[in-house]
Parts: sequence; C-alpha cells; structure tokens
Amino acid sequence: MSEAQTLTESSTARDLTAFQRNILIVLTEEPMYGLAIKRELESYYDEEVNHGRLYPNLDTLVERGLVEKSELDKRTNQYGLTQAGLEAVEDAFAWSLSKFITDDARAEKVRALIEQSD
Repeated sequence: MSEAQTLTESSTARDLTAFQRNILIVLTEEPMYGLAIKRELESYYDEEVNHGRLYPNLDTLVERGLVEKSELDKRTNQYGLTQAGLEAVEDAFAWSLSKFITDDARAEKVRALIEQSD
C-alpha cells in the first residue's frame, strides 16, 4: 500500500462522526446484528437510537470499508469490523490519549481504567 493510500484511509476514518466511531467501538467486541448494535448504543447514550439513524450510518461504514456486512439469515444482517475499521478505532484512541495524557497523574488514570477492564 502506498503512502498516499494510507493517508487517504486515515483521513477517511478521521472524518467519521462520533456516532460512527461509537458504532466501530461497539463492533470491536464481536460481530453483531443491527438490533444488538442498537441496544449497545442505547445503553451508552441512555436514549433511543432510531433505525433511521443507525442503518444509514452502518451503510456509510460499509461503503468506507470499515465494517463488513454479511447475511445471518434471510431477514438479518450481521456487521463486523474490518482491519481498516480496527485501525480507525486504534487511531482515534491514540490521538485522544496523546491529547489527554499530559502528566503522570493522567497517565495513572488511564492505567487504572485499563486495569478495571481486565
């Protein structure tokens, strides 16, 4: 892959909305069908996420190559993170951490968060 391709893919991932990034984060756990993604997002936002918001954003992520869509059965699609999607999540975390960790106290907070998730 050329440097120009890498830059374009990073730029595309960096142009995502917060909602789209949160979909990617949900999919880092495992592939899910749409309603399972919807429930995870509703738990995070503490409000209803309507279909008219979720599915167009999933389609955009599929078009950008960040999410893969497959058929579970005749009525249900499953969505899974692609390697490019995982890299987009990692890039977002790396950038956020580079801005957040400004001293040892903040670095310790991040370490504590990581330990809590184990």
